[in-house]
Amino acid sequence: MPADKSTTPPLPFIPFTRPHFDEATIEAVSEVLRSGWVTSGPKLAEFEAALSAYFGGRPVRCFANGTATMKIALQVADIGPGDEVITTPISWVATSNVILGVGATPVFVDIDPVTRNIDLNKVAAAITPKTRAIMPVYLAGLPVNMDQLYALAKQFNLRVIEDAAQAFGSTWKNQKIGSFGDLVSFSFQANKNLSTVEGGCLVLNNIEEAQLAEKFRLQGLTRTGMDGMDVTVLGGKDNLTDLNAVIGLHQLKHLPAFQARRTALARQYFAAIPQAMKDANIEHLALELAVENFTESNWHMFQVVLPLDQLNVSRAQVMTELKELGIGTGVHYPCITTFALYQERGYAVAATPIAERIGRAILTLPLFPGMADDDVSRIAKALAGVLKNHLKP
Repeated sequence: MPADKSTTPPLPFIPFTRPHFDEATIEAVSEVLRSGWVTSGPKLAEFEAALSAYFGGRPVRCFANGTATMKIALQVADIGPGDEVITTPISWVATSNVILGVGATPVFVDIDPVTRNIDLNKVAAAITPKTRAIMPVYLAGLPVNMDQLYALAKQFNLRVIEDAAQAFGSTWKNQKIGSFGDLVSFSFQANKNLSTVEGGCLVLNNIEEAQLAEKFRLQGLTRTGMDGMDVTVLGGKDNLTDLNAVIGLHQLKHLPAFQARRTALARQYFAAIPQAMKDANIEHLALELAVENFTESNWHMFQVVLPLDQLNVSRAQVMTELKELGIGTGVHYPCITTFALYQERGYAVAATPIAERIGRAILTLPLFPGMADDDVSRIAKALAGVLKNHLKP
């Protein structure tokens, strides 16, 4: 006898991401609250030391969020009014906003359609006498070609500020991103592979840069003795609390397991999506799956690019229909030059056509360690079904 569909419970909702905090982490947060020292203190120092060890002994300083880490990296590099910084138009808008925030000018270079990162082959043509730095972004955790990046920087005498917000745990030729290079910025926001709920860290080159970063994160303050203090630079209020730091310490212990699970889920996606498209007889639709590089990416996100020219539906409608099927999705990211703030400053969408096309059609699917194996096939089948229902005749 067939099941009564009216009494069949709905499948659980799958968000596009979900952080994982175990009971030990929750208890550690409680201990910090009981200690009475909840702002920046001993747990922050312990977390910074653990991060420094993770990055091979390089100096690390933590901040209230990943935006602050990039802003302070620019300040440490003495970048300001009159300077230009080359970056990508496919990123969270914070990447370019911090450049504007220090008075410099973002210069957008179009992306590689395969990696969806900045196209390093086009960077040299964008360099002018005002160019001071390159700020690449490692979309979804996939690094750029680091050899090529630093060769460019050396050739043109430029600083590199790596927006590695999504790349904690990623590698280049078996070296951890952040364990080498120039200034490297990470985010620990709630959806990142390692989360402190909110927060971030900056990996620096030497203790002098680290001390300067400390000044910038707390009003430019320098303490001298028990009661003496001075302010030598214009800083802000960007310190990370011990509450956040103790979460990070526990997340760091789980990172290898988190990474292994993300990689396993990504492998399943690479098998499940083509199979679902084939089963739905729509394998001719190209979803532009990410680079299948399991040794370098940390698989922060899994993304497809919708073939909107072959569909009679918008991305928003696809997302709505997937949500109705119990599947959450995200958009990472629209092309920055489509935003009014940048249009008003004279940036032309036409200057970065690949970024505009992908930013209009990219879709982020669920990927987080707590997902079940069956979730991947369910998501792939649901996506294929929605696309099949909206094929152009």
